Amino acid sequence: MNMSQPLVRGMPDTALDRARQIHRIKALLKKEDAVLVAHYYTDADLQALAEETGGYVSDSLDMARFGHDHPASTLVVAGVRFMGETAKILNPEKRVLMPTLDATCSLDEGCSAREFIPYCDAHPDRTVVVYANTSAEVKARADWVVTSSIAMQVVRHLTAQGQKILWAPDRHLGDYVRRETGADMLIWQGSCVVHEEFRREALLELKRRHPHADVLAHPESPASVLAEADMVGSTSAMIEAARTRTARSFIVATDHGILYKMRQAAPDKEFLEAPTGGHGATCKSCAHCPWMAMNSLTTLEQVLRHGKPEITIPEPVRAAALQSVERMLAFAADQRKPVLGLGNT
Repeated sequence: MNMSQPLVRGMPDTALDRARQIHRIKALLKKEDAVLVAHYYTDADLQALAEETGGYVSDSLDMARFGHDHPASTLVVAGVRFMGETAKILNPEKRVLMPTLDATCSLDEGCSAREFIPYCDAHPDRTVVVYANTSAEVKARADWVVTSSIAMQVVRHLTAQGQKILWAPDRHLGDYVRRETGADMLIWQGSCVVHEEFRREALLELKRRHPHADVLAHPESPASVLAEADMVGSTSAMIEAARTRTARSFIVATDHGILYKMRQAAPDKEFLEAPTGGHGATCKSCAHCPWMAMNSLTTLEQVLRHGKPEITIPEPVRAAALQSVERMLAFAADQRKPVLGLGNT
């Protein structure tokens, strides 16, 4: 398993080049009957382009749902590979393209089906609940797929039925859910390379300089960071908190790509990136997924020109994965709660 960080491909050198490239991409989207859906953690240029062309910016389940409802025959997913797979799981009749299939996720990479399926088989007494940041093959083995915003409710529901949980892959989100619910959970030891780097000591130092700022944290962050947060929630919930909370400034502990939508939601407020290092660190605010950064205007133009890479999933795997996703969707409908925050998201 190669966990080394990929190189970020270059962007156009001048504003004129960039404007011309955006014009070409818009023409290609129209020519290919394609719609662009982008994750909150991608570059602001891609998020803006999605919005300008009738596409969508959100978490990955909402991206897939938008693609299902949109009449375009091709979905272009700017994000990481499991997000493209989620779109294909829910939209098998559509062509799903991604700027690069090299854009993966440390949670996905750290929970391969080859290792995970035997692990599940070794614990047949446990209900398998997986976070959405997993491959189609892992989702196909699971009983439930959950998002960060509905994980707590699902685990409480299963616990009330006397079920024990096998949770994967994020250990921090799993620990957070276990602490909040008291559930019997066996937790896979995966983590997000971005959220793993947040440090309590550095966060406290920043809070001392900005004593009136609220801290918003994604539950993929370590417990010591979550303990200092004024609000813990999914990507969509964090954006909503930025809009509705009375604080005028926020320290944000998640990928800094989210700041594009936060500033849209609350243009009169200040947003500070939570530090990703302690004393002596060479990088105090490096919270950006290196794989998300592989999505660029250049890679987007290339996939539209060449029609590849395309997401494909063997039908038996897709159908099995769909069952675990649909179980969550049905539960969410019963709870009358929007499903938000799929992924690092």
